[in-house]
Amino acid sequence: MDIRIQAIHFDATAQLEAFIQKKVSKLEQYFDGIILAEVTLKVVKPESAKNKEAAVHLKIKNGDCFAEKINDTFEASIDECVEALEKQLVKFKEKIRAK
Repeated sequence: MDIRIQAIHFDATAQLEAFIQKKVSKLEQYFDGIILAEVTLKVVKPESAKNKEAAVHLKIKNGDCFAEKINDTFEASIDECVEALEKQLVKFKEKIRAK
């Protein structure tokens, strides 16, 4: 699986990128047909609490999955996105098995 990280209007730290790589790569245990994961990080204006937005778009065989979450930190946003995508991948896998 190829993981692309895009930080909009700021530079993501190496530590944050390593965290994202680790979390997103765990999604492969739910569905092994993931081709590409695109992660977009954005700081939502105005500067207030819960202004870190993370969006994860998975391109998988025969479809794609998407999750977008806003939280106080990018790590928390990524965690929530990964949780949502886990559920989506499990449902997708069940659909394929049913066919």
